[in-house]
Amino acid sequence: MSNIANTRDWIELRRDDDTGIETIRAHFEGHAYDPHWHDSYLVGMTEQGVQQFHCRRDRHYSTPGRIFLLEPGEIHDGDAPTPGGFTYRMLYLDPHWLAQALAELRDQTPADGLPQFPSTLVGDPGFARTISDAFTALHQGELRMLRQAVLDDLLTGLSRHLHWRPLAPLNERAPAVALRARDYLHAHVEEDIGLDDLARATGCDRFRLSRAFQVAFGLPPHAYLIQLRLALARPRLARGEAPAQVAASLGFADQSHLGRWFRRAYRLTPARYQRHCSNLPD
Repeated sequence: MSNIANTRDWIELRRDDDTGIETIRAHFEGHAYDPHWHDSYLVGMTEQGVQQFHCRRDRHYSTPGRIFLLEPGEIHDGDAPTPGGFTYRMLYLDPHWLAQALAELRDQTPADGLPQFPSTLVGDPGFARTISDAFTALHQGELRMLRQAVLDDLLTGLSRHLHWRPLAPLNERAPAVALRARDYLHAHVEEDIGLDDLARATGCDRFRLSRAFQVAFGLPPHAYLIQLRLALARPRLARGEAPAQVAASLGFADQSHLGRWFRRAYRLTPARYQRHCSNLPD
């Protein structure tokens, strides 16, 4: 357990080596997370209190027993709007693992589709218990056969709450200039990119570009670039790469710069995140 910021806040994190699934159980009072996104599917439930977050241009309130489902790339934050804060447990599912596991579970899975959650908040007591069982088995490192059995149950329950969408850009209706800017950021993620560089690359002035990008992706270009770098940093840290090396290769000024943004997004330092993912004691 790691104490952070507010002395009553805490986070527990583990990583399952077989599947790459990360499990997080955490408690926050007051502000929890700044807006950020993950490259994983998030499947979780609120244990205690009221969990407030913004996602899909709406404000959501999750109460005990409620399930929240987020897709890769969906921007969200987190706050505790009531005294006593909130506690939740969550699984981070790797998209490649999920697609393969669902294909094995179902006889027919669209070859050109990706799983999609129609609803961000779900009320399903049976599925909530399944999520809790899967979380406990992975988080506590139960026998491999038991972990596989509860994950099969999780996938069965999850299949009732997802649709399949075609393999097309998430923001296919976004302005072309915003899509070009996003692609440029992904191609030059490690570079110190200026708005003027982005404007020249997209053939648009920086002011119209910034407005279009914000509308399309929910973040201004500089914030999107930081979140992109953080999303790339997580798996590299989990594989054991030194935080200083990860910071340098992803365009952060230094390890401290990476650490500041990492803590704002995930409430853990890169080094502590790495220790948890490696299942090593603090």
